[in-house]
Amino acid sequence: MADLIFDKSRQGRRAFAQAPQETVPADIPERFLRKDTALLPEASELQVVRHFTRLSQKNFSIDTQFYPLGSCTMKYNPRACNALALLPGFAGRHPLGPVSHGQGFLRCMFELQEMLKAVTGMQGVSLTPMAGAQGELAGVAMIRAYHDARGDSGRNEIIVPDAAHGTNPATATMCGCIAREIPTGSEGDVDLEALKAAVGPQTAGIMLTNPSTLGVFERDIIEVESIVKDAGGLLYYDGANLNAICGKVRPGDMGFDVIHMNLHKTFSTPHGGGGPGSGAIGVGERLLPFMPVPIVAAKEVAGETVYDWLTEHDLPQSIGRLSGFMGNAGVLLRAYVYMRMVGRDGMRRIAEFATLNANYLQARLRDAGFELAYPSRRASHEFIITLRHEARDLDLTAMDVAKALLDRNYHAPTTYFPLLVPECLLIEPTETESKETLDGFVDALVAIASEARDSGTRFKQAPYRTPVRRLDDVKAARQLDLKYEPGEP
Repeated sequence: MADLIFDKSRQGRRAFAQAPQETVPADIPERFLRKDTALLPEASELQVVRHFTRLSQKNFSIDTQFYPLGSCTMKYNPRACNALALLPGFAGRHPLGPVSHGQGFLRCMFELQEMLKAVTGMQGVSLTPMAGAQGELAGVAMIRAYHDARGDSGRNEIIVPDAAHGTNPATATMCGCIAREIPTGSEGDVDLEALKAAVGPQTAGIMLTNPSTLGVFERDIIEVESIVKDAGGLLYYDGANLNAICGKVRPGDMGFDVIHMNLHKTFSTPHGGGGPGSGAIGVGERLLPFMPVPIVAAKEVAGETVYDWLTEHDLPQSIGRLSGFMGNAGVLLRAYVYMRMVGRDGMRRIAEFATLNANYLQARLRDAGFELAYPSRRASHEFIITLRHEARDLDLTAMDVAKALLDRNYHAPTTYFPLLVPECLLIEPTETESKETLDGFVDALVAIASEARDSGTRFKQAPYRTPVRRLDDVKAARQLDLKYEPGEP
């Protein structure tokens, strides 16, 4: 039976501290007013607190379990970042307040822009995109705007490797471009001959993740840059895997013209769940005029540094605004605090320990008998194992293993992505996990494989010990039911 707050509801019961005001504003027309009482649960404050606390304890979370989701960088979010972002001067600032009343906040945002420029090697940064997907959209939109401004509007193809994130071709299409897929080679690098064949006067640019979602660093990135730019295209960097290279190598130095950064991945702001995000973008010199606004600028006035917004009046070629104000202030502040906490040397150590953990885990799983997708390559911050032999010989699929891990108190790695590796698990341990945690994860995978040899198809029904058993994914997608009706079980 579902655990619903409606089950605890009793008529007339109230949580007075959070009770909504029942007064109706006089300026709402009669035709828009509700005629019936809203179907809302009526419960006490303590009941509400206990209910939602219990629900949260049934979930997996980064605070309670190892979360090796590849390409997601599910690392710990330091509580200090949250506490400092909620200081009254920040939390109480109104976005429509005058800039003279928000100089402290604007200074933090200006310094965040400068730090992101230093980390990525880009010439400008805009913090306004509200999520990684919106950062992608801004990046390709700027590439289109650049070509259009040069009278080269026939460039409408975006090249996308087959190992790219699924959002890359979607973003290209949303920006009015045609996504042209090219293959990767047997060791995970872009197929240069296929790239040479794909470029031409129609090429607007290429979208790359480096390291890629195959868990390896693109060794021919300089030649990729040369091929694309000689054809007149630009390079877009998907920053999903930036955690692997921070402080070690910069996308700007690889020749990229634009990058989006997932602050919830690399810079440890809260991650996922449909909540606020940030997909800040960095650009090279050629795309500076096209950045989305507003952007924080600093100027000297009477010997003092004063911070202000750059708007469409300052950047008339801007692709425009992506949000009502300038981005998610609380998320940006958390990233700012995190970067100030770890510093330049800390950034380098983050990449080193993330890569060390991934290579340790990869070596242990290889020695335990699991097949690596790219055995000749060193892992970046993530790597892939393929369970194709287990699926064939034991009828143990990647999804079965993912569900069985939940019973052992580990969240599953990313499954079946990238699609070109059969029965794949994309594993990213991040830098914040201990050796003991990594060893326990290996032991769990070894135990699952061993039990599958002895017990046949037992894992087809896993998980067994979670609050919700294995779902019918197709039915859940096609018969989604999110509406409560009184009397339903």
